[in-house]
Amino acid sequence: MTNARLILTTAGSQEEAGKIAHALVERRLAACVNIVPQIESVYRWQGKVETAREWLLLIKTQAELYERVRDALKELHSYDLPECVMLEVTAGSQEYLAWIDENTI
Repeated sequence: MTNARLILTTAGSQEEAGKIAHALVERRLAACVNIVPQIESVYRWQGKVETAREWLLLIKTQAELYERVRDALKELHSYDLPECVMLEVTAGSQEYLAWIDENTI
């Protein structure tokens, strides 16, 4: 087990994805954020099945920063309910995992 975590969220535009990614890295809440363009999401919202084009953000961070990342997403995001799901990183390159620790608060 490592201290590294991967947080997933989506954004409704490339501009918003970039804004969120830059803010998280500038605040040292994430060492890196990958933006995966133009995914198609199918979901239930307010009793209806919806489809949307979104940008997926893969946020590399530390376990203890989850709540701060979650709060930043609520602040920065245009969605009423932004996705914020944290996944454990069970293994990885020791050098890369150390880099995540060095580049986050």
